[in-house]
Amino acid sequence: MSFRPKVSNAGGGGGGMSSEDAEQEAAEKNLIRRSICFHSPAVLDLQRRLYTSASRSHHARALPVMQAHSSHLRRMGLPLSQVAAPTPSQFYLTYMAHVTRAKNSTPVMCISWTPGGRRLLTGNQEGEFTLWDGITFGFELIMSAHDTSFRAMAWSHNRNYLLTSDAGGNIKYWSPSIAPVQSLDSHNQQAIHALSFSPADTKFVSCGDDATVRIWDWASHREERVLEGHGWDVKAAQWHPRSSVIATGSKDNLVKLWDPRAGSCLSTLYGHKNTVTNVAWNDNGNWLLTSSRDQLIKLYDIRAMKELCSLKGHFKEVTSLAWHPIQETVFASGGMDGTLLYWNVGAKGSSEPAAKVPFAHDMAIWDMQWHPAGHMLATASNDRQTKFWARNRVGSSSGLPEQDEAILPSSQASGVVAKGSDGGAKANAGGAGANANSASNSREILSDEIELGNHVGIVIGRKGQTIISMQRATGTKMHVDQGRRTLLISGTARQIETVRKRVHALLERVSNEDAPPRGPDPMMMG
Repeated sequence: MSFRPKVSNAGGGGGGMSSEDAEQEAAEKNLIRRSICFHSPAVLDLQRRLYTSASRSHHARALPVMQAHSSHLRRMGLPLSQVAAPTPSQFYLTYMAHVTRAKNSTPVMCISWTPGGRRLLTGNQEGEFTLWDGITFGFELIMSAHDTSFRAMAWSHNRNYLLTSDAGGNIKYWSPSIAPVQSLDSHNQQAIHALSFSPADTKFVSCGDDATVRIWDWASHREERVLEGHGWDVKAAQWHPRSSVIATGSKDNLVKLWDPRAGSCLSTLYGHKNTVTNVAWNDNGNWLLTSSRDQLIKLYDIRAMKELCSLKGHFKEVTSLAWHPIQETVFASGGMDGTLLYWNVGAKGSSEPAAKVPFAHDMAIWDMQWHPAGHMLATASNDRQTKFWARNRVGSSSGLPEQDEAILPSSQASGVVAKGSDGGAKANAGGAGANANSASNSREILSDEIELGNHVGIVIGRKGQTIISMQRATGTKMHVDQGRRTLLISGTARQIETVRKRVHALLERVSNEDAPPRGPDPMMMG
């Protein structure tokens, strides 16, 4: 990945400008903005392939190894070049490259990369398309598309057409140039939450709040079949990448597999205890990923119809999922509290998050989409922002789990000293061990809770702003249990103590404001 500066000229020129406008335009012209370009890594990959295939010497076939230094940034290739011997950290995009927010913006409901990954298309709550440059992140276009809020976007596999749906039961066809082609009304004017094309692009599936799943013929724009079996709103649906199987998830806590030809239910999965929010097929066709409001992500193997693992990493409901387009064992997930997690599952994977960004967004992450090259991730949130995430700088461990051995040299961490007398070695070993233990204890994650009483709303704040700002300032993870009226805290001992002081100060200030004023003392009046 290469970074190149770009001059951002957001203001338009023209005659009759005031002196303030001219100064503002000059300042914008001098603004240096970073951009993420995947062309240089792609050329580098091609050069390596040509060089190694043409060379007959085994010495020439040895490629330079990435080192933890900024000078090796120019040697970073695309994730596509790492498939044979993948480096997992290449796929954990914890570096926030850019934040976009349109003027008079509203919550961003869904996003999609255009064919080739040159631009990012977003749909907001006002039913408007917004087009952003995928390299320089500049604003390009905004246009009205739907009368109500966006709900879903889906490109055909041949990338010739785009489908969109809204909260009023309307489905629209679009050309790659974002020109309207066809409009359909369905699902009894209820919200349509998901769209997905069949492998041959001849049909597509839609699901909505009318508790039905509908199969459509693409060419004739005609509804072919209605699949009924869910007892409540259907929130997610996706067609199998290569077979005639459709997976759906509903508010009735069930995941169902359907045969679109016969219109029958093949199987039902009962793993979740709350609304199923997302279903996602892996490109290998064998794994099905599901997420729910029960804060769990489950991975199923449909060959044996069994659950492979249940992943627990979110503290609130899971709102979005996306498999990596290149590495089949890696996927990303977003939560209602704005947390972004990266997972590595499979034979060499783990049931714990491989990397996490605790405050990726201030509110729920409604959608996320990987760039087709796999080097960038775009996320859309209820906080009205769209963010672009890229790979870490070389040598950076941002978002990765901390290791105790990483704080001290290996010799100190193990309590071994290479040189010196026996007494000095023992003293150094003891000191190193004490330092390691104290450092480990200071970073140990603890849990605690604070009684809030009748002041639950004060701690949460308007639209959660108070608790969000407190989490950012202290680096803790907090959740309010409104049934018990307690604040649950997760963090180090020092962080928890800081939160306690802030909450007690806030509650004391509120109590003093609510206390009635004291009247004059009658003894003094006498």
